[in-house]
Amino acid sequence: MQKIYLDNAASTSIDPRVLKVIEKHLKYTFGNSSSLHSFGETAKKVLETSRKTIAKIINANPNEIIFTSSATESNNLVLKGISEAYKTKGKTIIVSAIEHDSILDPAKELKKKGFKIKYAPVDQFGLIKLKELEKLIDNDTTLVSIIHANNEIGTIEPIAEIAKICRRYKILFHTDASQTLGKLPIDVKKLDIDLLTASSHKIYGPKGAALLFIKNGIKIEPQIVGGGQENNLRSSTINVPAIAGFAKAVEIAHDQMEQDEKKIKSLVNYLTKQILSIIPKSYLTGHPKNRLYNIVSFRFAGIEGESILMALNELGAAVSTGSACSSQDLLPSHVLIACGLNPDEIHGSLRISLGRFTTKSEIDYLISILPNIIKKLRKISPYA
Repeated sequence: MQKIYLDNAASTSIDPRVLKVIEKHLKYTFGNSSSLHSFGETAKKVLETSRKTIAKIINANPNEIIFTSSATESNNLVLKGISEAYKTKGKTIIVSAIEHDSILDPAKELKKKGFKIKYAPVDQFGLIKLKELEKLIDNDTTLVSIIHANNEIGTIEPIAEIAKICRRYKILFHTDASQTLGKLPIDVKKLDIDLLTASSHKIYGPKGAALLFIKNGIKIEPQIVGGGQENNLRSSTINVPAIAGFAKAVEIAHDQMEQDEKKIKSLVNYLTKQILSIIPKSYLTGHPKNRLYNIVSFRFAGIEGESILMALNELGAAVSTGSACSSQDLLPSHVLIACGLNPDEIHGSLRISLGRFTTKSEIDYLISILPNIIKKLRKISPYA
C-alpha cells in the first residue's frame, strides 16, 4: 500500500541536509554552552553562529533573538511576559479570533487573572477586519497578537497594516509566524514588528527548537527561570544541536524559497482544481488567493471530517481535519466558526498541506481515492 504524508502544516520531515548538521553536533558539540571550558566555548560559538544566521535572514539584530523549545513556548512567553511587564500601563490584550491555541489558551489564563481579552473578528475568508480591530484599541491596550498566516486555512493576514495601526496607538505588536518563516519573505524592520514567533519543525528542521524575536527596548518578564540563559529570558541548558539544525533549515528555506513555492503551488492548484471539479458539494475554505501556497482546506457537505481522515489513513494518506495541536478534541473548528460557518458545515472540513518532498504521483493517488471515500461516507451519513 502506498503511504503519503500530506500534513506538513502540522510538522515536516527533516531535510537530509539539516539532519547531517544535527548528527554532527550531537556527536561533537556536546558541551554545555554555559560552561567556561573549551567544550562549552565550542557549543557557545555554534549557538551564536546559528543566532546570527537566522537574525540576518529576518533582518534582526542577533541579540533580539532568543531560542525556545517550541512556538507554543514562545507564544506563552509573549502573552504572559508582556502582560506582566506592562500591567501598570494597561491590562487589555487583543488577539484574533483565529489564533492558534497557544495564543488563545494563555489569553484565557490571563483573563482569569484580571486582564481584559478582546478578540479581533475576521471576514468569511479569515482576513482580519482592520477597522474592527482598530475600534477595539483603547488607552488600556498594551499588546495586539495576530497570526501571520492561519495554520488551518492558510489565509495570510495584512500584518504590515496591522503594525501601522499599533504604531499609531503606541502599542506592541506580535505575530505568530510559525507557518510563514521560510515560505514568505520576513523583514522585521520593514514590517515594523515588535515580537515574532517561529518554529523549526515547520520548515524541515527538528522539533524542540523555536525562536522569539523581541525588538530591542521591549520589556518582557521571563516565565522559565533558574540559569539566566538567553538574555535572562529563558533559563535552561541550550539544545545546541537542534538550534544548529534550525538555523540550517532557515538558511535552506531562504535560499530555495522561490523553488519550493513554484513546485508546491503548482501541485496545490492541480489538487484544488481536481477536487472541486470531481467531488460534488465540495468547497474551498480560507482566502481563494491570499493564502499560503502549501495549505489547502476543503469542506465536504454531509459528512464528518474525522471519518474522511480515518478512511484516508486506512489507505495510507495522512491529512488533518484542522490544527493537529487541537484536532483530537473533535470540537468544531474555532477558525471556521469565526469565518461564519455553522457546525454542520465545519464538521466536513479537511486540511491538506503539501511540502518540499511531495510528488505529483502522491497527489494523483489522493485524487484517485478521495472521491470514492466521500461517496461511500455520504451513503451512510445521516447528514447527507
